[in-house]
Amino acid sequence: MLKKIKVSDVRVGMYIQEICSKWIDHPFWKKSFKLIENKDLNTLRNCGVKEVWIDTDLGLDVVANMATLSPEEDEEELKGEDESELKKVMRCAPEAETETCVSLQIELVTAKKVLTEAKETVVSLFNEVRLGNAIKLDDVASLTNEINKSVIRNSSALISLTRLKNADDYTYLHSIAVCALMIALGRQLGLEREVLKQAGIAGLLHDIGKIFIPPKVLNKPGKLTDEEFNIVKTHPLKGWEFLKKSDGICDVTLDVCRHHHERVDGTGYPDKLSGEALTLFARMGAICDIYDAITSNRCYKKGWDPAESIRKMAEWQSGHLDEVIFHAFVKTVGIYPIGTLLKLKSGRLGVVTDQSKSSLTTPLVKVFYSTHSNEHILQEVIDLSKSKDSIINLENPLQWGFDLNEMIGV
Repeated sequence: MLKKIKVSDVRVGMYIQEICSKWIDHPFWKKSFKLIENKDLNTLRNCGVKEVWIDTDLGLDVVANMATLSPEEDEEELKGEDESELKKVMRCAPEAETETCVSLQIELVTAKKVLTEAKETVVSLFNEVRLGNAIKLDDVASLTNEINKSVIRNSSALISLTRLKNADDYTYLHSIAVCALMIALGRQLGLEREVLKQAGIAGLLHDIGKIFIPPKVLNKPGKLTDEEFNIVKTHPLKGWEFLKKSDGICDVTLDVCRHHHERVDGTGYPDKLSGEALTLFARMGAICDIYDAITSNRCYKKGWDPAESIRKMAEWQSGHLDEVIFHAFVKTVGIYPIGTLLKLKSGRLGVVTDQSKSSLTTPLVKVFYSTHSNEHILQEVIDLSKSKDSIINLENPLQWGFDLNEMIGV
């Protein structure tokens, strides 16, 4: 039975059928879920949502004396009635971390070092494969671990740096970026540590098949012919065939390598899988791969602004990309990702430097230019969640001649 109740009446053990708020205004990526942990209950009660729909057939009902129940008693009652489901869901909870979250500017210093070492490792890895040598999984695992640590400290730093690609290093930096994006998205989805590691390795190796594509086709500056495009489309299968023969490669890596170009509606390649035939990791890989590809400068086109890319993907996602996972991805990078140029109601231009903890639509913005006087102004970081100023629209930095990477220290 469905019931609409106040958030203050929600308790652990209830099945949340729907949150009475737009998905961008609350921190949960799932449409429906069973409330298992007190930390999620506290998050729900403090995120500004007033009401939710619950399904009493799938979870606990409202009780008259609920105010007398402590959170611990709530959890004990849940354990007594449904221990197996509790354990099942808790396996997906992230484990304790030793890294501490830091600001973008602080992490950029470390992330630049991580990226330099990561590029050297990936270049060496790809060259070894070209020579017919085996993948050094210890190196891959070690690199993935360092990327994971950077993502924990600040997920935007390394991702922002990897957008600065050229034709020569695109494949290498793209692999690093997708690794970081898979880890960041996996954390948003609540994947446990070992699964996060597998997702990161899958991101790092997802394009290994491009090694087997002729460079003159892969790096062609103009539009590909149909024949050339068909050659490029063989890279998922070629990569999968290579990894299949390699020792120690897990199923998640094989899956993402082969299926990151598949689409939910079956229009992708190489197997034209659709619907439930696509795993969680294949769906994640598709979204992460697309986002980094369209935000990066390529040999044949300029990369789109991060916020414009999110908007384009929102238009494409119906039928092509998994809707729920895409919403989780947006919460990962932000509706206005770091590096986005915004025009504010005050007439000032500013670049997004961080995400607000309270809302996806009110990021932290470094204002630096006035459109009224058409001149630079004293730079100031504004938290739009605490400001009377607001976003009017996105701006194209190329039309203004601004180097936003310099603005955020990338």
